[in-house]
Amino acid sequence: MSTGLADNVRKYRRTAGLNQEGLAEAADLSLSTVRKVEQGGHVSMETLHALARALGVNTSALFATEAPKSVLGPQDEANRRYLAELRRALMPAVGLSAPLSDPGEAGELSALRRGVQEGHALYWADQYGAVAKRLPALLRSSEAAVAAFEGEDRQQALIARCHALLLTGKYLTQVRQYDMAYFALVDAIRLARETDQTQLASTGVVGLCWLLLRQDRFDEAEQLAALTAAEIEPRMSEATPARLTVWGELWLRVASAAVRNNRPDVAQDARRMAGTAAGGLASEYHDFPLAWGGFGPITAELKAVEDLSLVGDARGVLRRADDGILSDRSVRNFGRPTAPNWGRHRLDVARALVGLGSHQDAMDELMQLRRTSGAWLTHQPMARYVMADLLKTRKRTLTKDMRGMAAHLGVAG
Repeated sequence: MSTGLADNVRKYRRTAGLNQEGLAEAADLSLSTVRKVEQGGHVSMETLHALARALGVNTSALFATEAPKSVLGPQDEANRRYLAELRRALMPAVGLSAPLSDPGEAGELSALRRGVQEGHALYWADQYGAVAKRLPALLRSSEAAVAAFEGEDRQQALIARCHALLLTGKYLTQVRQYDMAYFALVDAIRLARETDQTQLASTGVVGLCWLLLRQDRFDEAEQLAALTAAEIEPRMSEATPARLTVWGELWLRVASAAVRNNRPDVAQDARRMAGTAAGGLASEYHDFPLAWGGFGPITAELKAVEDLSLVGDARGVLRRADDGILSDRSVRNFGRPTAPNWGRHRLDVARALVGLGSHQDAMDELMQLRRTSGAWLTHQPMARYVMADLLKTRKRTLTKDMRGMAAHLGVAG
């Protein structure tokens, strides 16, 4: 069955004067994969990146608006139940008078701030269930505080609510509940702007750009991050670590969007700007909510290596993965990046190892990530892609570790 995506790939292939065999060779893909795309089959985003590079178009040019396929199933129904209370607290039913929700009790400002920090610590520890249970009360009490307080206390309550919304948006983006995450992040950015908290609003924009990237909205992510980076560009001699971090994070978002959208020149310039921001920091900085996910010299290099993974340069990934600024000595000197940033990097390493036939080494990377970040790993499509590739190339009986990892990630053996 043909689809808009299939029609677009076929149109650009013919415009480029290529047959299917020629496109497969130019994109370094199998002929069967190209045929699958043009027949309306499902392929990974990495495959679409490769096709866009071969065709000389932006990845987003291949997309098309179509009726979504049904995704209803046991997991979808379970997620609705798990998040019902959080959905009510974040997005209450609204009528002509007041929202139909429990207003909650106004929390002390110090307790609200402490609640956000404790929730974020649980998030870093992959305790997603505990985060989900804490957020409804945090949202209700911060909303009640805004309504109850006046003057400077109300200003601080608005900021505390902004912090709670940022944490909510971060959690929901991580667990791929994008519509709810968008609601939380946009409301947080609005409150931060209303209270003249430019740093906080910029942190929210970093998070929103992450969400846009996950939705494959590359053009919007790039434009929003670049515009915001230009608006908050600091004087290097006066910039605080927090200001440099958010500015650098924005340039990382520009680069990530551009490389995925087949705009390598833009990505290269953005990586250079991120490097400038990283050069102004003596160590990795990750102090939420002043910064979104952490930034510094190590993180900037991790993301540059990620570009190599996205364009299929497996040898380049492995050449830089544990050398130079990513060597053990350098990491000790600058400090470790956040666990999600480091975990994504090791998934890039695992993918490169699979591509070069080092299957046991790739499996070792996955096993290490399961030991340190097991819950986080289950939310990473890249982990499933790597495991699926391992299973496809395995000629012998699966090992116990492989069977366990496949089950952990929900990949059919």
